[in-house]
Amino acid sequence: MGKAEEFEELRPLLFSIAYRILGSVGEAEDAVQETWLRYDASATRPESVKAFLSAAVTRIAIDVLRSARVRREAYVGTWLPEPLLDDPYADPARAAELADSVSMASLLLLERLSPLERSVFVLREVFAFGFDDIAAAVGRSEAACRQLLVRARRHMHEGRPRFEADRAEQRELAGRFFDALSRGDVDGLRSLLSADVQLVGDGGGKAPQLARTIVGADKAARLLAAIFPLMAEAGITCDPRDVNGRPGAVFRVRDGAVLRVMSLDVVDGQIQTVRSILNPDKLGHLGPVADAWEANREVRALRKRDR
Repeated sequence: MGKAEEFEELRPLLFSIAYRILGSVGEAEDAVQETWLRYDASATRPESVKAFLSAAVTRIAIDVLRSARVRREAYVGTWLPEPLLDDPYADPARAAELADSVSMASLLLLERLSPLERSVFVLREVFAFGFDDIAAAVGRSEAACRQLLVRARRHMHEGRPRFEADRAEQRELAGRFFDALSRGDVDGLRSLLSADVQLVGDGGGKAPQLARTIVGADKAARLLAAIFPLMAEAGITCDPRDVNGRPGAVFRVRDGAVLRVMSLDVVDGQIQTVRSILNPDKLGHLGPVADAWEANREVRALRKRDR
């Protein structure tokens, strides 16, 4: 195979590594493209193309993440990862690790790690790279990488829920949730939400969003039941989809443009967190993006009509 064919064969893996390190589809795609440019310009042929390209995309992602962390500290409101509907990389032998590592909850836990810890954790725990290749990728000794992994595992373990539902149970619960949501069924929603459920929105100052995180089943159920039936009346449709490997949905306005993406965390048989990504900068990879302000004005007008 030529360089281009070798690279395209490994592109899904490279994107999946970069996305887990960065939590951003756009930044991951840019990192992959920069990796190609460096590989194409290289005069030497590596012994292992996979190891060479994986190391290159990791180093690029680490540099991007270091600057991105500064931007995220000044981010308006709550920062959430960009939603990923389909992970391009598949490995049946590591399907569980791949699915878990791409979830919103896992990506937010990864945000607690340093760029080096995050990269070592992703390469080792998710993609099962050897410590020799990891050391070459992050520019540290194998012993140092083992210590980085120990710290990363500890932080990740401390933040994980104790009892996650299996995939079938998650989907069944999500189906009931979206059905109750469409009907504005307060009692039905309340029965599906954990007592300390959180509604989290990410508009980034570029779309209408919650002024703060809503906590508690009763408050969350009433708010959801008040808003989402009106959204349906305004022509906004709900398309249930897996979002980052967990149940969720894509909401679109009448012309099909994406308005928001919702992701659900299901823990111990109940919905623990409802996350909504509304920032248009994080939705462009899904297609044309709707004017969230206009959609919000239409829904508010319907609320006023009903009062």
